[in-house]
Amino acid sequence: MSRIYEALQKAESERKQDLAESGSSRLLSGLDRMNGAAAAAAVEEETLPVPSELVEEKIAAGAGEVLPEKGGLNVAAISRLPWSPEISRLPALLDRGPSIEQFRSLRSRVYEARDVRPLKSILVSSGLPQEGKSFISTNLAFSLARHKNSKVLLIDGDMRRYTLHELLGTESHPGLADYLSGKSTAEEVMQQPQEIPNMSPSGAHALSNLTFIPGGNGGDKAADLSSNQRFGELLRLAGDYFDWIIIDSSPILPVSDAVNMARFCDAVLLVARAGVTKYPVAQKAAAEMRAANVLGFVLNAVPDNPQVGNYYGYNANKD
Repeated sequence: MSRIYEALQKAESERKQDLAESGSSRLLSGLDRMNGAAAAAAVEEETLPVPSELVEEKIAAGAGEVLPEKGGLNVAAISRLPWSPEISRLPALLDRGPSIEQFRSLRSRVYEARDVRPLKSILVSSGLPQEGKSFISTNLAFSLARHKNSKVLLIDGDMRRYTLHELLGTESHPGLADYLSGKSTAEEVMQQPQEIPNMSPSGAHALSNLTFIPGGNGGDKAADLSSNQRFGELLRLAGDYFDWIIIDSSPILPVSDAVNMARFCDAVLLVARAGVTKYPVAQKAAAEMRAANVLGFVLNAVPDNPQVGNYYGYNANKD
């Protein structure tokens, strides 16, 4: 009996030991799974993408170079170049005369439009070449820049036949085409004038408030460049610093550049030349811009300009 009892006790003892070991094994397995899940969660937390506003730099896709995070416009990096403005074609720089009064009137209409809806970037264009859009855009920019604290950016958006640099008497490169193609930064294509001698105080003030981007040479790629999203980025970047952005574009009917650029602008101002622009041309130009906010037409080169005479001291025969 004693042997049978001892055998039964041994068997019971071994069974309990087996159960204990089995339970420990299952418990250890469960802890391993929990630790594994915790470790996976920790790894996932470490590899979660960081919010874009906390990222200070990024790697260019496929290029392997580090690009700085987008920032504001570095105004201090804008070059100052000697300008020789063609005063005979820039009446907005004068102090008196009928022409400057016309541009003051145009400026007032622009301010009225801004009271109705937000307005900063204005594209100036015409139906066909030789209707005076470059003359209007440059003098409108100077008229706006005459205000004491008004910072104005003038952009030559006609990358096929860029001529604004000739009016201002400055360099034409680098320009807008270089920025849109990614060859230059915004600061590199911008320029401001050095001190201009023999200018009236108001004219010199207007020059000091103006920043200019020449056209560069877009050539056959002008159509593609004009629809580049970098143009919209340029306007947004410049909008934080400038009060007004005036863009002189290509004519509307021969090429698509102006329509492409108008998508990024707040408004469009159309130019017609008295005695030259046919009504169907003006009508078609307006129709091409139907998706834009068209402010209206400026009638250029009117032969019977209203004379101010000596009214309020403005003598048309004086400078």
